[in-house]
Amino acid sequence: MADNFLEPDDDTSIPLVAPGEQMPGLAGHIRSKFEDSENGRFAYEQRWIQAYKNFRGIYDSTTQYRDSEKSKVFIKITKTKVLAAYGQIVDILFANKKFPLVVESTPMPEGIEEFAHMKTPADDLQPEQADPYGFEGDGREVPPGGLAASEPAHKLGSYGKEFGESILPGKAKVSEPQFEPAKEMARKMEKCIHDQLLDTNAVNVMRKAIFESCLLGTGVIKGPFNFYKRVHNWKNDEQEGRVYDPYEKTVPRIEHVSIWDFHPDPAATNLEDCEYVIQRHRMNRQQLRSLIMRPHFYADAIEECLGKGPNYEDKYYEDTIREDETEAYYQENRFEVLEYWGVIDAKFAKEVGMEGTEELSEFDQMQVNVWVCGNMILRCVVNPFTPARIPFQAFPFEINPYQIWGVGVAENMEDAQMLMNGHVRMAIDNLALAGNLVFDVDEASLVPGQNMDIFPGKIFRRQSGVTGTAINGLKFPNTAGENIQMYQISRQLADEETGIPSIMHGQTGVTGTGRTAAGLSMLMGSAGLSMKTVIKNIDDHLLKPLGEAYFQWNMQFNDRIEEVSGDLEIKPRGVAAVMQKEVRTQRLTSLLQTVANPMLAPFIKIPNLMRELAISQDIDPDSLVNNTNEAQVYAQMLQGMMQNAQQQASQEAGPLNQQQGMGEVGGVPSGSPGVDNSGSGNGTIGVGTAPTAGEAGFTGNTPSIEE
Repeated sequence: MADNFLEPDDDTSIPLVAPGEQMPGLAGHIRSKFEDSENGRFAYEQRWIQAYKNFRGIYDSTTQYRDSEKSKVFIKITKTKVLAAYGQIVDILFANKKFPLVVESTPMPEGIEEFAHMKTPADDLQPEQADPYGFEGDGREVPPGGLAASEPAHKLGSYGKEFGESILPGKAKVSEPQFEPAKEMARKMEKCIHDQLLDTNAVNVMRKAIFESCLLGTGVIKGPFNFYKRVHNWKNDEQEGRVYDPYEKTVPRIEHVSIWDFHPDPAATNLEDCEYVIQRHRMNRQQLRSLIMRPHFYADAIEECLGKGPNYEDKYYEDTIREDETEAYYQENRFEVLEYWGVIDAKFAKEVGMEGTEELSEFDQMQVNVWVCGNMILRCVVNPFTPARIPFQAFPFEINPYQIWGVGVAENMEDAQMLMNGHVRMAIDNLALAGNLVFDVDEASLVPGQNMDIFPGKIFRRQSGVTGTAINGLKFPNTAGENIQMYQISRQLADEETGIPSIMHGQTGVTGTGRTAAGLSMLMGSAGLSMKTVIKNIDDHLLKPLGEAYFQWNMQFNDRIEEVSGDLEIKPRGVAAVMQKEVRTQRLTSLLQTVANPMLAPFIKIPNLMRELAISQDIDPDSLVNNTNEAQVYAQMLQGMMQNAQQQASQEAGPLNQQQGMGEVGGVPSGSPGVDNSGSGNGTIGVGTAPTAGEAGFTGNTPSIEE
């Protein structure tokens, strides 16, 4: 609901002649457009209802049961797949704590200089003293047919205001400081847009739209619109102490529009091709009355609608999506309000009595915003945006060729879900028979009047017949295994149809390639290829148009932003985050190892590499990674600590060398050691022959006795 949104203050209300008489014609025109849109999307509504029922696990009246079928179980694999796709998309887009949107200057910016440099004494030289030849890119090129170079008008953006005449356009010479005003202007605009998105909780709004795109195939975002946000401010007063002094500021804000309330031009194949878009609101009395406080709403028309009473009528699909049968409650307490964004012919505007259309020809059109309740016009203004645009972004999960509506996960696996439910029901019904024993009783062989209850120790009295043939047990064959096998095949079919393998949402017992870490990473990488297409659709149909809308809003309504010159380009970065974190981490680590080569280290931006490595491991780079200035400070500190450690080590080693000279502690022996054949002298091994009996050194000789 857009109750908190305020339209821009400079939108022009269209004065009318006799509104009570002329406006019902315009209201009827808008209601006819609304009916055309409803009829055009009827077939898609049937698919959305079925997708929602499969997600919630609800059987509808089209499900046919056999007379003997007892089980009505619903296996909600659709819910698992939808939540897996939603979780992966949100993790890819918003896990980095930075909105996936950047603003860059074009390769050849217009209206602003690409390069600028600091003014040097060489720039003050007189023309006759300056370089007569110049250099490429100095802005002194001679135009075709000209005789002399002309100095073009230069713009430096904020540099001109901040530095005055100390900054000059053009490339710098060698060893001179150089700036890039075009990139600096783009960086400031990007910072402003990110601050506005964070300030208005845009991520939470987009999550709702992304979930609806996964479930029903299309998500819708509306805006940005002017929103007056209250900032809670406290200030210190000398007399009263701390005083609460809030203030309001104007910020752009977006909202999520449910696909059930979104009615575009039925003949359009994309949002840019839409002639009009109508949003259906369901308001209570308080919400309808609060429209009086918003600009350019007709208070008398709103009071008349409140006096006539509620006019809301439930659509055929609303009981299903609300899962509520209290129709009277919604009808007796709600008003239906249609918000129209689109064009009307000048001829029709003249017929209904709009002033200011005399200068328009009957073939002209005008962009308007009209609010209708019943046959009353609540608001009629010219489209306030410059350039005029329809403030809606509709993005598909998967593109449906030649249609504005996309295809969601639930619709892709509708047949697989039906097969899984059918085979599981058959397996349960078969187990109910195969798991119980059925008895065949021949009452003619038994004594009449006996109790037929069977329990251990039961005795049946017989009166005739062959022994053992009166009561027979029958066991039905068990076919549950075949049904479960078909269920597994249907589940694999769901993986193929959706492109979301079961390993992405926690399937256990993975065999084959997924048993190893490398194999599992390869499977996850292959699964990410199908999700990459979805992220690309979000980039093209949501992030880029939304970024351009925020840029136009800032240029039109943001007075605090400085002059923005140049041809800026909005670039979504959702696809850049699709690469698996494990693979990205490995590649960044390999690149970091390259820094060890002193010949290649100057070619790598080490600060950026460290930040990207931290991001790939889900670590906040601002909390652990230093920027360039902090890194220089810490490098100087580490260098000082190493120098102190070396000095301390040298001071401790000095006295030790003075006490013990280098030659006193085990000096190098002079000369070569003697040869000892016995192998026991001077640590050498003998190479001669061993002594024999009677020779000196033979241990077996008889010792002589001295007298």
